[in-house]
Amino acid sequence: MTPPSRIFLVGLPGSGKSTVGRHLAKELNYSFQDLDLIIEKQIGRSIADIFDREGEEYFRKIEADQLRLLAHDKVIVATGGGTPCFHNSMSWMNDSGLTVFLNPPIDVIVSRIEKESHRPLIGSDVKKSIEYLLEKRIESYNQAEMESGLSEPCEILAELQNFFTGKNQIRN
Repeated sequence: MTPPSRIFLVGLPGSGKSTVGRHLAKELNYSFQDLDLIIEKQIGRSIADIFDREGEEYFRKIEADQLRLLAHDKVIVATGGGTPCFHNSMSWMNDSGLTVFLNPPIDVIVSRIEKESHRPLIGSDVKKSIEYLLEKRIESYNQAEMESGLSEPCEILAELQNFFTGKNQIRN
């Protein structure tokens, strides 16, 4: 299997979507798009500020609209953590390309984001917030065509390459 023309990375905040996406895009000679950065640029404010001023519902509508504009060929898209859970976006992504659920251990995610203050749905107890988000979102994430439980970008890239060559089918 050759790499699909569109790859959508889904997972919790801090799961590595942006980092892995940049590396994978470079490796495959694809463009890389970070959905959250695109929204921030378009609106001219941070995601946290958009959540604070207009609320999550407003943000999720913009997010779904922007996602659908990224469906060009040879693109890796790092989605927002909640993207697959709203506006039928997971189904749309599955119909439009390969979806990959990045699912490293919770402790890895916590260590990555515990010192950040710009994550709108992460409270002061980072681990509890992440566990809650995973519980709410796991059904959507599990619809991805591939899942990686690895933590390091180089390991995930190798796993994806194996998936593309048919050596390692992650999901049936």
